[in-house]
Amino acid sequence: MTRESALGYGRHMSAPPATPLDDAGALAAEAARTIAHRTGVLGHDIAVVLGSGWAGVADALGHTVAELNQSEVPGFSQSPVVGHAGKIRSIRAGDRAVLAFLGRTHLYQDLGVDATVHYVRTAAAAGCRTLVVTNGCGGLREEWPPGTPVLIRDHINLTGITPLRGATFVDLTDAYSARLRAIVQAVSPGIPEGVYTQFHGPQYETPAEIGMVRAIGGDLVGMSTAVEVIAAREAGLEVLGISLVTNYAAGMTGQPITSEEVLDTGQASATRIGDLLARLLPEV
Repeated sequence: MTRESALGYGRHMSAPPATPLDDAGALAAEAARTIAHRTGVLGHDIAVVLGSGWAGVADALGHTVAELNQSEVPGFSQSPVVGHAGKIRSIRAGDRAVLAFLGRTHLYQDLGVDATVHYVRTAAAAGCRTLVVTNGCGGLREEWPPGTPVLIRDHINLTGITPLRGATFVDLTDAYSARLRAIVQAVSPGIPEGVYTQFHGPQYETPAEIGMVRAIGGDLVGMSTAVEVIAAREAGLEVLGISLVTNYAAGMTGQPITSEEVLDTGQASATRIGDLLARLLPEV
C-alpha cells in the first residue's frame, strides 16, 4: 500500500468535521479518523461508491494514494457479496481528493439500515461534500440495452425503510443534483436519464412487480442507492447517481436473470464507466 502526504491535495486540510454524538454519528467520525490516519489524507472532497462488478473502475479514477480493507475501518465489515471488493481507496484525481468505496452493504444482508448507510456518514465525516453513487441495475426501457449508463434523476423507495430517525424531515425535491447531471451531459452528451426504483432484495423482481414499477414511473430497478441517497441528503451532500443497465428487467425477454449476467456486464463496461468518471471528477 502506498502513502502520500495530503499537502497540496484536497480542500480540507484540517481534521474531519464533528458529527452528531449519537451512536451512528460517533461511529462514522471514528471511521473517518481511521481513514485519515491510515491514508495520510486529512480530508476528502468527493466520495464514490462503485456498484456490482465495478471494482476495476477505481483504477481509472486517478492515482491511488492508499487502499484499505473495509473490515479494517470501524463500522465496516468485509462484503460477502460476489462482485463487491470490500476495499476503501484514497485517490488523487487532479486537485480532488476522492474517497472510493469498492462495494457496499445492502439492506438484504440484515445488518440494519445504519450499516447500509455507514459509508455515506463516514464520507461526510471525512469532509466530502459530493457523493457519486453508482449501481448495476435492471432496465425497463428496450432502447437501453445491457451496458448502457443512465443518470438517475429521481428515485422511488419501495423498501419501506429510511435511515432517518424521528421527526427528521429532509427535502428530496432535488435529491439528484441537476447541476451535477448537467456537468455529466457536458462531458458525455446524450447520456439518458431515468428514475431508479429500489427493492429490498435479495430476490430479483417478478414480471408483475416490474409492471408495477413501469406504472408508477420507474425506469430502473435494483437493491441499493435510494436509502443511501436519503442519508446523503440528510448529511448535506450533493448527489450524482449513475446506473449501469446490467440486464433487462424481469419478463422483458422471457429469459431468467442471473448474478453472473449482472457481474459480466458490469466488468465488460468497466472501461467505459471508468473513462466517464475520470473525465467527470475534475469538473465536479
